[in-house]
Amino acid sequence: MECPFGVPAHTVAKAFAKSDDVVLIDSQGKQTHIPEALFAHFARIVRIMSERRAIVMLSEDESFTTQAAANYLGMSRQFFVNLLEKGEISHHRVGTHRRVTFRDLLESERNRDRTRREVMDQLTDEVIQAGKYFPVTDPA
Repeated sequence: MECPFGVPAHTVAKAFAKSDDVVLIDSQGKQTHIPEALFAHFARIVRIMSERRAIVMLSEDESFTTQAAANYLGMSRQFFVNLLEKGEISHHRVGTHRRVTFRDLLESERNRDRTRREVMDQLTDEVIQAGKYFPVTDPA
């Protein structure tokens, strides 16, 4: 796969494989150091591109329709709308249509995942306390 500049993506990916002191050099030779966090982000983008996968960048304040938001979270639109109506996910209206920001979707996803982990941890503790957990031991 060729990058827009005519350089094979795998060649660029190799350059991003090492996170030494990275600098950008402009046409006048001026050097600008790249922070490690930004470099890691660039490296991930290049790696994904070299794997011929799509990259989508959204700002946190991008608004989603209820259908798009439900698709993102992997649920039906009606179930998602019910969550909105219960106040579990923040939203705003554009005319009569509900919209949800990407920031609110991410927050909802994190809350859902945290709740799932807590419930699974609690269930695991109950199984252990009931004496029903028998870990597999290594025969070696």
